[in-house]
Amino acid sequence: MITELNERSREIFRFIVDAYLETGQPVGSRTISKSDFLSLSPASIRNTMADLEDAGLLCAPHTSAGRLPTEAGLRLYIDGLMEVGGLSKDERSKIESECHALGRPFNEVLERTTTLLSGLSSCASLVIAPKLDESVKQIQFVKLAPGKILIVLVMQNGLVENRIMDTESNIPETALIKASNYLNAKLGGKTLGQAQKEIMKDMSQSRSQLDGITQSLVEKGLALPSTGNQDGHIIVRGQSRLLEDVKAIEELEKARALLGFLEEQDNMLKLLDSVGDADGVQIFIGAENKIFDQSGWSMIISPYKNGKEQIIGAIGVIGPTRLNYDRIIPMVDYTSQIVAKLVDEL
Repeated sequence: MITELNERSREIFRFIVDAYLETGQPVGSRTISKSDFLSLSPASIRNTMADLEDAGLLCAPHTSAGRLPTEAGLRLYIDGLMEVGGLSKDERSKIESECHALGRPFNEVLERTTTLLSGLSSCASLVIAPKLDESVKQIQFVKLAPGKILIVLVMQNGLVENRIMDTESNIPETALIKASNYLNAKLGGKTLGQAQKEIMKDMSQSRSQLDGITQSLVEKGLALPSTGNQDGHIIVRGQSRLLEDVKAIEELEKARALLGFLEEQDNMLKLLDSVGDADGVQIFIGAENKIFDQSGWSMIISPYKNGKEQIIGAIGVIGPTRLNYDRIIPMVDYTSQIVAKLVDEL
């Protein structure tokens, strides 16, 4: 449609969208006529604005008010008129610093990265972490309190998963050490699912010669459900930023609905499927995405891949439709590239 607009229509449309993204307010013909780049009367500008409204690119929130871009208008602007900027050297350094994983678990790096992205974008941010069907590097049983044992799983990719197990109150420390040593010897870089049958068979045939207490610890530990979703898990930070520009009751209800949506891990994990065939940054405006069907909000999301070119997660930003797209798009893109390199190094 962008080719169907004449130069005057494109310039007026661009001016309205730029002003809306900066202020969030409707733009009237008098405001445009006072600008330096157009020598047109308010009447001529109003006629052009009416044509843009008929084309579905602008809308009037109230009678006699200025105009706002529609979701279709924003899509046209992003795809055909917007000039994407670049990140400053300081922003790149901050992202690289937070993604530096030396001496830190990978999931902690992802949490810090999500918090940083929220701060840089002034929006809510999210990271869909890699799937947890990973081989186990190390497992450890730690006594928390009488009757409570913490099982710490360190995955080969750096993720750490914790599981809580209820036991008898008098489990000796030696039994915890034996259970940890036994499992570490049997896992051998396998996933728990891969090693479970072999371990259970070994214990049933009494080849392991474990005492009763240690064998019970191993059996209960293997039977515990994972604390994470096997398809991955979502980290969301900066949710409060979604309420900063809310003024009307209707907007507040929409914001609350969005916050509830973000709390549902299954909803957000479906987003990964929706960008499964994508390459690079994806932009969803309002109800464009069937999963993210939230009018008035936009999402910028970029999947990241492992060394086998398989999409295993995504990084994104969510905020009102008047996002600073030209700044946030390269920010999300660069962060996903850094995380992809980090995953490849693990």
